[in-house]
Amino acid sequence: MHPNQVIHVDGLRQRYGDHEAVSGVSFEVGEGELFALLGTNGAGKTTTMETLEGFRPAHAGTVRVLGRDPYRERRAVRPQIGIMLQEGGFFNDLTVAETTAHWRGFTPRARPAAEVLALVGLQDRAGVKVRQLSGGQKRRLDLALALLARPRVLFLDEPTTGMDPEARHATWRTVRDLVRDGTTVLLTTHYLEEAEQLADRLAIMHRGAIEQTGTVAEVVAGHGDRISFRVPERLRVRELPLLGGAAADIAVDGGRATATYTVRGDGMQAGLYELLRWADAGGIALDGLHAVAAHGVGGGGAALAVRVSAEDPDGARVRRAEPLE
Repeated sequence: MHPNQVIHVDGLRQRYGDHEAVSGVSFEVGEGELFALLGTNGAGKTTTMETLEGFRPAHAGTVRVLGRDPYRERRAVRPQIGIMLQEGGFFNDLTVAETTAHWRGFTPRARPAAEVLALVGLQDRAGVKVRQLSGGQKRRLDLALALLARPRVLFLDEPTTGMDPEARHATWRTVRDLVRDGTTVLLTTHYLEEAEQLADRLAIMHRGAIEQTGTVAEVVAGHGDRISFRVPERLRVRELPLLGGAAADIAVDGGRATATYTVRGDGMQAGLYELLRWADAGGIALDGLHAVAAHGVGGGGAALAVRVSAEDPDGARVRRAEPLE
């Protein structure tokens, strides 16, 4: 148990009808700590976050924020927390400054509007209507509103979705500064890079459960990159190549086999080249080829669509695998 525990989750379960979205999740977050929930869409991150924010009661288990039940005692909890939803709602015909002023009217001890807009880099957009903002700028406005109350605890649900790299890095700097000043932050993301940049600790969520919890270094060490493809029916499993000295794991579904290779360290690109050379030499189609990068997402990994073309750096005629945006 963290000596200055701010968030406590023990055996949380949440259901939507017959579907259990969160299955016995437990974790703690200490004062001034940034804890990340990492996983794919549908992993249960947002449902867990919404429970902690007081939007829904827990179906089972214990949830506490600042020592209180965030649903039953939300009048005591809500003034002390800031919430950045995965998708906020705005009045599109208001300007950024008007939107901020509107929210300040509902926020005790609110930061000055100019201060909070400067924190998120929107000071030069104050007179612009919300409808004219880019998706990334709207996310920054979401963050500004979450910071108005000078929260002790900040909930950030996919905070940099839709931001360009410059805005993303600026947001990371803002979050780091908040943590440095003592704010406790719970962040959801499907980018391990984001967790690596920000988190003190993280939990990987997959299909409603936490698979692993620890520091970024501890978690990443157990998750290599993966390469998979559907095995052609004419091919025997023993004919599959070794990639980086590793054999494929075979899964059969509906009579069709899928080969999956786990690649450690920085061997993803080399493994792809090796596989593509092998396929070209044998005239083998790599149906359903996916590169699954550990640094893309937790849980089951981020399946990247693959484009094949061009030549490798050595000039060999192979298909180069590139992630599609």
